[in-house]
Formats: sequence, structure tokens, C-alpha cells
Amino acid sequence: MSLAGRLDADSLRLRLADPDSLPRDRPSPEDDLDRVARTGGRVVPAAVLVPLVLHPEPTILLTLRSSRLKSHAGQVSFPGGRMEANETPEQTALREAEEEVGLDPALPQVLGRLPTLLTGTGYSVTPVVALLRPPFDLRHDPNEVEEPFEYPLARLLDPAAPERHAREFRGRLREFWVWPHERHYIWGATASMLVTLAAVLRDQR
Repeated sequence: MSLAGRLDADSLRLRLADPDSLPRDRPSPEDDLDRVARTGGRVVPAAVLVPLVLHPEPTILLTLRSSRLKSHAGQVSFPGGRMEANETPEQTALREAEEEVGLDPALPQVLGRLPTLLTGTGYSVTPVVALLRPPFDLRHDPNEVEEPFEYPLARLLDPAAPERHAREFRGRLREFWVWPHERHYIWGATASMLVTLAAVLRDQR
């Protein structure tokens, strides 16, 4: 199947209809409990937008977070943030993408969700997958985003691309994914979401 063919809206909607049935890269249920315990039992709902950009050679839109931020400064992420009261994950993801990179919320074609992921900092993050058709203008907020950039879908779909790394953290050996990039270190929750997304796209029928 061609790269563009893997981004068929109808088939992706079917694939994303039940996020709980999708492959869950991490964490395991035991890690979930451990992460909640480390945050004092407080979990903050959040959502991110996972935009699949429909260039002739498709890409995924990512951001490099500003070095001015108090948490996760300088890390690669999807546009997103914490959910406000009475918001759905889709509303949060679109609002945050507009605030962070100036993306018109009417442009992304929302298709569904990836499995929710609990981060080590206590955020329960719902990734919202959408198709984004060029042309579009981005005007990023330098207080939140250093730069938006795009990751080639061809590289995402290469099973050999992500590397498994390990590092000791708080007395325990932690394993995590790292995706290759010429300028940025793509790891942690974002890398895990990309692993799940790649599995979903490769499994298109």
C-alpha cells in the first residue's frame, strides 16, 4: 500500500474507533500504578493533536517545546496540553494546536484517538489523530514552541527506525523509544505515541 493510501480517512476511522483495542506500547498496568503513586495519586487529563500532513510525501507535524517552559523544556512533542473543564480531548487538542502553532481549528479532519498514555509527570494524555491538508499557515507562540517541524511518514513506517534505549531513573532501569532525527531527540511519551501510530498505519487493510 502506498504512503498516501495508508492515510485513507474512512479506513483510519474504523481502525481508531476502539482505542482500547489498539496495540499499547507502554506503560504496562504495573507501570501505570507506579507512575500514579509517584505523582501522589494526582492525574491531570490532557490531550495532544497528532496531525498527519497530506503532502505528496506525507509527514507528521511535531513541535520543539520552548526552552522557556518550566517543564519539558526543549523536548519534542505534539501540540497539546491539559484539558479544561467540560472539554473533550478533541476540543483540547484543537484549541492547544491553535494556541501553540496558530493552526486553524477548522482545518484538521479529526479521525479518532490512540490509546491514552500516562506520563511520568502525572498527565493522562489522549492523542487525537487528524488529517491535515496543505496549504496551511503556522504562527507559533515562541513562549511555548521553539519551532514546529515535520517528520517523514516513510521513516515512521520503517520498523527498524525506532531504537530502544535504557536509562536508570530513581533506582530503576527504564526503557524507552528514540526516533532518529537529524536535529532533535525524539523520545519519551511522544516517541511512544509514534510507535503506536506506526503500528496502526502499518496494519491498515
